Amino acid sequence: MSVSSLNAFSMDFFSLKGKTAIVTGGNSGLGQAFSLALAKAGASLFIPSFIKENGETRVLIEQQGVAVEFMDVDITASGAPARVIAACCERFGALDILVNNAGVCKLNNVLDFGRQDWDPMINVNLTAAFELSYEAAKVMIAQQSGKIVNICSLFSYLGGQWSPAYSATKHALAGLTKAYCDELGQYNIQVNGIAPGYYATDITAATRGNPETNKRVLDHIPANRWGDTQDLMGAMIFLASRASDYVNGHLLVVDGGYLVR
Repeated sequence: MSVSSLNAFSMDFFSLKGKTAIVTGGNSGLGQAFSLALAKAGASLFIPSFIKENGETRVLIEQQGVAVEFMDVDITASGAPARVIAACCERFGALDILVNNAGVCKLNNVLDFGRQDWDPMINVNLTAAFELSYEAAKVMIAQQSGKIVNICSLFSYLGGQWSPAYSATKHALAGLTKAYCDELGQYNIQVNGIAPGYYATDITAATRGNPETNKRVLDHIPANRWGDTQDLMGAMIFLASRASDYVNGHLLVVDGGYLVR
C-alpha cells in the first residue's frame, strides 16, 4: 500500500454532506437518535412513520442545518414501500441511505402467542424491511452506490421468552442483511446491520424500575450500565458513510459486551 493511499484517508470519510437518508420510524425511540446522528453528519432526512410527528424531531434535525421531510404512512400497507422510495426521490432527488428501523414487539405467554401477535410483527419487522430494501435497490443499483442499514437486535443471536416473533424476525433480518449484501455488493452497495443491546428507553422503563429485573440485566453487561441512545449514533454514522465502504454483510453489535458474558 502506498503512502499516498494512506494519506488519502481523512475524517471527511465520515461526512454525509449532500446525502439523503430514509429512516423508518425515525421520529421516536432509537429511530430518533439514528435520524439525528445522520443529520449531524450532514444528511437530509426523509422519515416515514405511523406515529405522527409532534414537532420535536423536526426541530432537532433542522437545528443541524439540513432538510427533513415526514411521511405519515403505514409501511405494511400494499404499495407503501414503493410510495415511500418514490416520495423521497421526488423530494430530494436522490436516495443514498436506507435505515430499516421501524419495528414492533408484542409480548404474550407462549400458548397465547398466536397469529394475532405473530402476523403484525412479521409484517413490520421483516416484510416491510424487505420491500423497502427491494425498492431502494432499484435506485441504488442505477446510481452504483448506496447504504442499507437494518436495525437488528441481540435477539438476532438469542432465543428470548414471551415473543417468538421478535426473535424470529430479528434472526431473519440478519439473514436478509447477509443475503442482500451477497446480491448488491457487486453494485457498490453495502448492506449491514446494527444489533443494539439493552438501552435506557421508554420501552425498558418497567424492567429498569424493577430492582430484580434491572439487576438481572446489569449482571450480564460487562460495561455495568444500560446503553444510552448516544452509544448507537457513532455506529450509524460509520455504516452510513464512506468509512465503511468495504464493510458488507456485517452485524455491528452495540451492547456493552452483553453477548460475551
